[in-house]
Amino acid sequence: MFLPHVALSDLENECFSKILPKAVIMFDNMMKELSLQVGGLSSQNTELCSLLRNILQSLMQIIDAMSACVRHVGTYDEVRDLVSIRTLPTCILKVLRDTFQHCKESEVVYCGRLSLVADLLQSLFKEAYALHKALLELLDKLSLDSSCSEEDVSDIVIVIHSLLDICSVISNLDMALNANTWKFLIKQSLKYQSLVEEHLHHGDISSSLCDNLLASFHNVVDLAEQIKLAGLQEGTQTTEHKLFQKTAKMCRFFANTLVHYVKEFKAFLTRSCRSFHQMYLQIISTFPPSLFAPALPPSLSEELYTAAVVPLDALLFQLLPLRAFAEVVLQEDLRLSPEHELPQCLLLANVLDQLASHPEEVLQLWQSGSQFSEETPRLSLYRAVFRSIRHCYAERKLAVLLPGVMTKGQAQGRVSLYHHMCVHLCASVAVLPPQYFPILEICLLEATLQADTQTALLAADVWCFTARYGTAELCLHHVLLIAHLVKNCSAECYQTYHLGLLLRRMLFLMTPSHQMDLLARFPPSEAENLPIWRHVVLRALSSDACQRVEADIITLGEKALSDWQCGGYKLGQVCKVNAVLQCLLVVVQGKSPLQTSCASSASKIVTQLWQRMTPHQVRMHQVLHSTLQLLLSVTAVLVKNMETQVIVQALVCVDSVVSQKCPDELLLAALDFLSSLGKVFIPPDSQSDILPRLGSLFGKLLAESSSWLLHQHALEAFAHFAEVTNHEEVISYSLCVEETKSKVVNFLSKIVNAAEGLEESRLERTQAEKTVLEQHYHRLEASKPAALELSAQLVTHSEPQAKRARQESGADEEYRRYTQEAENALRALHALTTTKTDTQEPVPPPRPPSWLASRLQELQVLLNDLSSATAVNKPT
Repeated sequence: MFLPHVALSDLENECFSKILPKAVIMFDNMMKELSLQVGGLSSQNTELCSLLRNILQSLMQIIDAMSACVRHVGTYDEVRDLVSIRTLPTCILKVLRDTFQHCKESEVVYCGRLSLVADLLQSLFKEAYALHKALLELLDKLSLDSSCSEEDVSDIVIVIHSLLDICSVISNLDMALNANTWKFLIKQSLKYQSLVEEHLHHGDISSSLCDNLLASFHNVVDLAEQIKLAGLQEGTQTTEHKLFQKTAKMCRFFANTLVHYVKEFKAFLTRSCRSFHQMYLQIISTFPPSLFAPALPPSLSEELYTAAVVPLDALLFQLLPLRAFAEVVLQEDLRLSPEHELPQCLLLANVLDQLASHPEEVLQLWQSGSQFSEETPRLSLYRAVFRSIRHCYAERKLAVLLPGVMTKGQAQGRVSLYHHMCVHLCASVAVLPPQYFPILEICLLEATLQADTQTALLAADVWCFTARYGTAELCLHHVLLIAHLVKNCSAECYQTYHLGLLLRRMLFLMTPSHQMDLLARFPPSEAENLPIWRHVVLRALSSDACQRVEADIITLGEKALSDWQCGGYKLGQVCKVNAVLQCLLVVVQGKSPLQTSCASSASKIVTQLWQRMTPHQVRMHQVLHSTLQLLLSVTAVLVKNMETQVIVQALVCVDSVVSQKCPDELLLAALDFLSSLGKVFIPPDSQSDILPRLGSLFGKLLAESSSWLLHQHALEAFAHFAEVTNHEEVISYSLCVEETKSKVVNFLSKIVNAAEGLEESRLERTQAEKTVLEQHYHRLEASKPAALELSAQLVTHSEPQAKRARQESGADEEYRRYTQEAENALRALHALTTTKTDTQEPVPPPRPPSWLASRLQELQVLLNDLSSATAVNKPT
């Protein structure tokens, strides 16, 4: 009634600034009075009940009066800024916050007596809701420009922060109210972005958005679990499903809002990057293939994934340029809980994919790692990827599955984590600029030299792709580096086997000429280079290189045996003999069938060595265990070339070591040897010496239960022997014990042992295994050989030739193709014009057409022009 009689210019100074603060104080006092008196509220205490209801009615009257103020101001078209109504929004937002807070806490405040005032509380909330909506509509009409005062800017900032306070109160009170308030808050922040961006509490806003997103996300997950437990059918429009869809919509809203806010204000959000990272990991860990993800109905899980995870890709794209985010994700001492290891790995894979769409400075931020001591320590991206994969032991062991890459004409399949990461790593290498190759190579070398074998294999896969995708010279550079490392690495350390596997695969990618370069750099005729050639597969080499390697190793083996004989067969020289035997094994395994001369020479060397092996010496001297192991492996390949006496000697030696504790590697080699005897027919006069002993050895090894690996290998070896042998009596000799016979029958019948129980128990066991393995790996890596450390330093100072980008139809390929086509055509033409000499009598060629001479002259002119152009453009 009073407001219409006050001019617009006087509203603030004469009315709002004097009356509204007092109204807020009165409202506060009434709220306090409610809190003080509510403890004695009961249906019997009618006087107190009446008092409290009167207070609630008075609160509604104040809110109604404020609503009238807002409606009145809304009738003026001249209101364009906050100057004429400065006190109104601030006071109303304070009242609204207190009202919503009281309604939110009503169940606790009134403690079982809510029914006495429920009708008034409901009316109070509706009045506040209406006032809130009207105020936002009024504020939306206002506008400020760059000429506004600092006081105006401060007022807008206060309004935004007050709305943020209200959002923290109503987050669990009303979905629609919360969403509308956030929409307005973000809208106002963007509307006045240039004015308020330096004054807003960006950390609080982003943190609140993350909290709301996570809260709505967890609510949706809980609803999905309840739907599953209740056994409700998917696709039905029950109350539970409608609530699920409504909550999922809120989840999508907060995710998209966060993306939008980060996009506009990311320069002010460096302190929030840790929260973004943790939120990302929490959400991803709730979905398959995470081992900790709840089992949700597929359709609901897919809907939730679309609402929460899909926007995270857009969020990540916005965060990649932030140094603070890179420092959080790539921090050197990052410690994650088990459920967050896989999400971290998938996050890094996503980063690999998205970096190609960012400018050079972003790529350098993620790929280079920290460069200076004053920087926060961070790993390079590739190093972080391999470290993350190593930590995902349980996910690799239990073989979680992820969506594979879509290929033409094929449905999208499911692949292992190893496969998934290998594809993403190789795809990133394919678009990696050449200047980052030294960093990539160092990361690949470190990953290859670390103790976890599967991670080392992944590094080898990526390295082979790098060598194959790049130039032949780059491949040669890598092979020479790896060969140098293998040569300087102790033969007994695990790094040797990792590097040897990589070298073996790299040889397949080399050109024949480069293979000869490798032979020239590390000739197999020199004993010091044998550690390299023991890892080679001969079928990877060209015929010339293969023949040279075979000849050199056979010659070196004969010389080593001769030197050992001339030296009196001293134990101190056995290591040299073993080194030659390791390479001899490569030779005999390299070709099938083996060349007669090579097989004969190798058999002669092996026969001479068996003549020096006695059971007593093998039991007494540990160094001979390695010799026996290699002899058994070589003999298994050459078994058809071996004399019966050699086989008897080998069985006697095996019998002597099986009866005592010996290395598992020796037992595995013995099993391969015993299995190979199935291909040999034993002469009747030697059967009594060989067959019972052979059956006894199989029986002992089949009964061995100290190692599941040995037991499995024994079953496989015996099955292979039984399948091909002509001496079936060995089978009865081997299966004298009923328990052993039962194990063999079950294996041949493919009877699977009882599977492990619940997934939870498998996960617990795998986590326990991970702890033990990590301790073992740390012990291994703590004793890294000095030669490897020197070599690792060498690679950091040895920069390879720059990678040549692969092009499907590059200029070089086109030149080669057209030149070859021209040569083929000219040769065919030449064949037509020359005399055929296939028979004894020369046959004259067909007469060339008359136009051919002139046409050849034209072609000669064209060739001269091409030669001139090539000479002019020839690089100096």
